Amino acid sequence: MKGAERKLQKRYIFLIVYFVLLFIPIYWMLITSFKYDTEILSGMSFFPKKFTLANYKEIFTSSVWMNSFKNSLFYVCLNVLIVLLVSIPGAYAFSRYHFLGDKHLFFWLLTNRMAPAAVFIVPFTELFYTLHIHDTHMAVALGHCLFNIPLAIWILEGFMSGIPREIDETAFVDGYSFPHFFRKIFFPLVAPGIGVTAFFSFTFSWVELIIAKAATITNAKPVVVTLTVGIGAEGIKWGLLAAAGVLTIVPGALVVYFVRNYMAKGFALGRV
Repeated sequence: MKGAERKLQKRYIFLIVYFVLLFIPIYWMLITSFKYDTEILSGMSFFPKKFTLANYKEIFTSSVWMNSFKNSLFYVCLNVLIVLLVSIPGAYAFSRYHFLGDKHLFFWLLTNRMAPAAVFIVPFTELFYTLHIHDTHMAVALGHCLFNIPLAIWILEGFMSGIPREIDETAFVDGYSFPHFFRKIFFPLVAPGIGVTAFFSFTFSWVELIIAKAATITNAKPVVVTLTVGIGAEGIKWGLLAAAGVLTIVPGALVVYFVRNYMAKGFALGRV
């Protein structure tokens, strides 16, 4: 028993040290956001000597920053909605039906997720200009779908394959229509997988820079692009950049908070 307790204590100590090291950059960014640039450049300090909210005030009073946050939230939520609407029936088809070349098609979808985003800048830009949707939220949302939909189908297919087909057959024998069965029975069973899928789709779309920058100019410019506003001819505004970085973490943290229960089940059961 003592040996087992010591191993458990070592694991707890390792996890504590790991999470402390993990949160050091976040803590450093947080305290930097409350400092003046003169203090930041003068030397290292673990707490602000002169606490200030000037960096956050500049962000919230700047139309450029606020519009970029709104743009990012809009196209990210739009992307998550499109991804779920497409990937849920797609994953169901892969998990329940077998057809010629299904495994090859499934693997091909996943290879799209492996490709670098820079490869698609030129075709995406030409396509968006042709469709007259360049510099719109829809352009960025559709661009991110190329990477999020394959990953979403891959994750959800793992969840759906773990659900016995007898549930489908029993529901149909009992007189359920397919939409009624999917909404009442199947959807609650795959809810953890949907939560995990929404989390990954949101995270990728929120932090992705290359496609977001190529698909926008002014109207739909996202927050990841406007982060470079703090870098100019007068130098780098470290406090302003740190404050912007802190604010970009908030939406992701809120998403994790609301889907945390589904994510815990999802990581345990699905293909993650």
